[in-house]
Amino acid sequence: MSNCVAIIQGRMSSSRLPGKVLLDIGGKPMLQRVIERVGQSTRVDKIVVATSNDPSDDPIEKWCLENKVACHRGSLHDVLDRFHGAAIAFNATTIVRVTADCPFIDPVLIDETIQLLERPINGHSIDFAANRLPPPYHRTFPIGLDVEVCTMHALQKAWKDSSELFHREHVMPYLYEDTPLVDIADGNQWGISKAGFNIAVLNAKVDEGEKRWTVDTPEDLAFARVLVPLLPNELHFDWMDMIEITRQHPEIASINSEVKHKTMKDVDERAK
Repeated sequence: MSNCVAIIQGRMSSSRLPGKVLLDIGGKPMLQRVIERVGQSTRVDKIVVATSNDPSDDPIEKWCLENKVACHRGSLHDVLDRFHGAAIAFNATTIVRVTADCPFIDPVLIDETIQLLERPINGHSIDFAANRLPPPYHRTFPIGLDVEVCTMHALQKAWKDSSELFHREHVMPYLYEDTPLVDIADGNQWGISKAGFNIAVLNAKVDEGEKRWTVDTPEDLAFARVLVPLLPNELHFDWMDMIEITRQHPEIASINSEVKHKTMKDVDERAK
């Protein structure tokens, strides 16, 4: 039986915005907003918060217990090991990776990415699907809507075989790095990675990849706190609602427009 588990990774010791996971956005901790959005997916069977076993992350486990949210604790810096442990603990067959700094994540995009994983392409079963890959690949969805999905078999192989620090910290690069992508009929992309995984990428119909909706810095937090009250419904909205809001209020987008996004190979210096 299939079991699609969304694993939301988060910790309190963020280098750019400490404690961000539980910071207030519009009257709710950011983690709660992420869970509420992921919970609207029609394809996800279980939501698990994966945090570290460092004492600094005790408040995350406490919040999860108080709010009846499943929580798994593992390595602080080897996040791939943490994911692998969570996937095993909750009998996952499909794993959805979401980060706890994406309060505007779109459940429809989660569903579309899962569907992309489940649909064979050119006769190949897909091992990993995402709605963006990091540079040097070109993203078409705003930063903060990022969804990655893989099979348990693929996660198991990455956990066993990958050794680079950035593989372990960013969970899934081993599956997709150095993949030559080709366009397929629906505007999406497909390719086979150097490690032999079949990769699929969901692309937006209109390129909005320069927009930044994640919360990783004080400027991002200010952006989110201004934007939430303008949403048509703070629970039920889609990413095009946000596009429209930022078009009507360009001053909002300027709040965090100068923030530099981290790259796939950036690793926490504390992990070295």
